Amino acid sequence: MGRPRAFDEEQAVRAAAELFAVRGYEGTSVDDLVTGLGVHRGSLYKVFGSKRGLYLAALRRHLDEEVLPLAAALREADGLGALLAQAVAAFDGGPAAGLLLSAAVERAGSDPEVGALVGEGLAALDDAVERAAGTPAGTSTGTPASTAGVLAATVLGLRLRARAGLAGPSPDAVLAFAERVG
Repeated sequence: MGRPRAFDEEQAVRAAAELFAVRGYEGTSVDDLVTGLGVHRGSLYKVFGSKRGLYLAALRRHLDEEVLPLAAALREADGLGALLAQAVAAFDGGPAAGLLLSAAVERAGSDPEVGALVGEGLAALDDAVERAAGTPAGTSTGTPASTAGVLAATVLGLRLRARAGLAGPSPDAVLAFAERVG
């Protein structure tokens, strides 16, 4: 019988998600993971198979525990103003969007599994915005759906700007613009 695992797998995945969110996939080395997670290299490979295996586990956990619950909460927002304020607050520089956005920019185009996970997260956020706009899920025609798509993209764009240290328009300014054109 082998030795019992000397680390908490869930805690390791959570810590890895934070590292990947801040540094990106390419910017996070296996040495960074071993040091940041406090695990032995052999244990990391035995449990996750590879750095990519740990990345996929971290992204899946991020979706299941942060992005999808956030989307569910946003679906219950009372109108676009409340949704936008809640969405911008959720994507304030914390982990709620960090890994999703990093994965979308860095890996989704070149890794089909990452692309599918990013697509799942973005679809859930789009659905939440569409519902708050009063548009049936999956409807892509008509002004409310167009406004919903613009707002969803805007929230993600604001988060990207924040990650780059750039100021963006306030949630109130974004909402006023959406109401003007919607």
